[in-house]
Amino acid sequence: MLSRLLSRPQLPHMRLAQMAAHLSNSKLSNGTSYLGTSLADLPKSWTFTSSLPPDAKFPTPADSHKTPRDEIRPAQVKGALFTWVRPEESKEPELLAVSSTALRDLGIKEGEEKTEEFKETVAGNRLLGWDAGKGEGGYPWAQCYGGWQFGSWAGQLGDGRAISLFETTHPETKKRYELQLKGAGMTPYSRFADGKAVLRSSIREFVVSEALNALRIPTTRALSVTLLPHEKVRREMIEPGAIVARFAESWLRIGTFDILRARGERALIRQLCTYIAENVFEGWESLPARNPADDGKNKEPLGSNIGKDTIEGPAGLEENRFTRLYREIVRRNAKTVAAWQAYAFTNGVLNTDNTSIFGLSIDFGPFAFLDNFDPQYTPNHDDHMLRYSYRNQPTIIWWNLVRLGESLGELMGIGKNVDVEEFVEKGVRQEAADDLVSRAEGLISRIGEEFKATFLEEYKRIMTARLGLKTFKEEDFESLYSELLDTMESLELDFNQFFRKLSHFNVADLETDAGRKEKAGNFFHHEGVTSLGNTEESARKRIGEWLEKWRTRVYEDWGPDGDDANRQAAMKRVNPKFIPKGWVLDELIKRVEKGGERAVLDRVMKMALSPFEESWGENKEEEERWCGDVPRNDRAMQCSCSS
Repeated sequence: MLSRLLSRPQLPHMRLAQMAAHLSNSKLSNGTSYLGTSLADLPKSWTFTSSLPPDAKFPTPADSHKTPRDEIRPAQVKGALFTWVRPEESKEPELLAVSSTALRDLGIKEGEEKTEEFKETVAGNRLLGWDAGKGEGGYPWAQCYGGWQFGSWAGQLGDGRAISLFETTHPETKKRYELQLKGAGMTPYSRFADGKAVLRSSIREFVVSEALNALRIPTTRALSVTLLPHEKVRREMIEPGAIVARFAESWLRIGTFDILRARGERALIRQLCTYIAENVFEGWESLPARNPADDGKNKEPLGSNIGKDTIEGPAGLEENRFTRLYREIVRRNAKTVAAWQAYAFTNGVLNTDNTSIFGLSIDFGPFAFLDNFDPQYTPNHDDHMLRYSYRNQPTIIWWNLVRLGESLGELMGIGKNVDVEEFVEKGVRQEAADDLVSRAEGLISRIGEEFKATFLEEYKRIMTARLGLKTFKEEDFESLYSELLDTMESLELDFNQFFRKLSHFNVADLETDAGRKEKAGNFFHHEGVTSLGNTEESARKRIGEWLEKWRTRVYEDWGPDGDDANRQAAMKRVNPKFIPKGWVLDELIKRVEKGGERAVLDRVMKMALSPFEESWGENKEEEERWCGDVPRNDRAMQCSCSS
């Protein structure tokens, strides 16, 4: 199983040739003691909009602000990376929930969420930083991007219902985030849609964003979810509208480059690369140096502090700063998809417009955590070809990164001549195009090996910790990892619950064959063995054989007694008790939307923000039910992309 799941990334057919011619207690969760400030006093910036070109139809914020809101309609936007656009005002919005962790990470003081200013801002009714009387200050915007969706070019997409308000930098952590409202109204990028978001999908995104962060998986974040009681949104049915206030280090995607390349806007590609290196990352010198290993398996961490204009590598594979930028983006995404696989998170719609430049989990539609381990599972009921199934995620992320490589191919492939004036202004000469394409393809292929190696290294690191081991041995890959996944698949075992239950085991209870078979029953569903072709006896035998191998490795790493107390504590720090499974979210949505409950959303969020706890001090029966066996008819739920 594992060898198939982690098969070598294949380099899809390159389209560089046609392009070549024109060519990261007293102390809070964020590690600081900073108590925060008000939303109004939060330090704000608009670096994105001051660094990149706006939609020519609204060249200044004032031009957009004086335009009646209902006249800002879908349009093709060229030669620009964003449009100035304010949120649509909402009537009597109801703030449903706020993430306390998000408040702290943004530097917002506790209690600020109770103020009218906070509620109005996250509902889109108040603009902070803009002086309407003077017609000046920072102003909201929506991004322009395109994308490959289900393997086909979809043209211009963009923020069709998401509007960014401002950036803010935490005074102590120095992390800069961009705060954005999803469901805030129509933009030039709404296409045939209405710019709205429904409560159902908004609750799902709110919970999973913060849950992934609590699991230490790179992700965009969610600050709050607000109900719009007077908004009735048509999807498959009429649903209530909502707004999620969300934030991220960057909302740029591979699709941002896709649209520029499709339109031949090569100067903008170069400008965007420079913005990302200097403003999203920590400067050109922060990017990783050339990997000396052709197979990507560098024994030591890659260095940095490489001068902006430094060229690395042999003739034919010379690496300039744009190749180093590509490497950084590739390595970030490799680590993120490794974490998805290690925690059985399935995005559901991994189009290029849903693949983050910063390596974040982004844009949550029909996502899910696996219930039973089924590598073919996709939470998207429209994905009939299983393109975005759990098994395919590493391959698809690489496919998307190759699309990015094609967009950057001209800048990478020109090598040491990247700053020659003629090339900057006119592109590559026709007689040099073949060399450029050859170099670009070679670099992308070589970095593809880094993607595979980085992915595997991160996957092994997380899985080693989840199994309660201190070290990784090469034989673990087949005897422990692969055999465990095959066993889970064959016996239809719950993926994440397996690791949490294993975290409670004392190795002394696994000394005998009978003891191992007895403990094996802990992993069965409440109705027993459910898979076809397996009996309880055969299932206990197979799990028992795996437990014997695991016990041996525990003794090797933890000593002759297995050091149960310390090992179990270490395992519980990486193996969550609570995962926001599809059936839990489905129940939550019904209780909030149909039942009018509110406190239940806070209880779920409390669990999502601290998933490794044994209990959360609320409704114990409810907590145990949500952490327990998934009801048989609610396993492997699917939903649509509509939100």
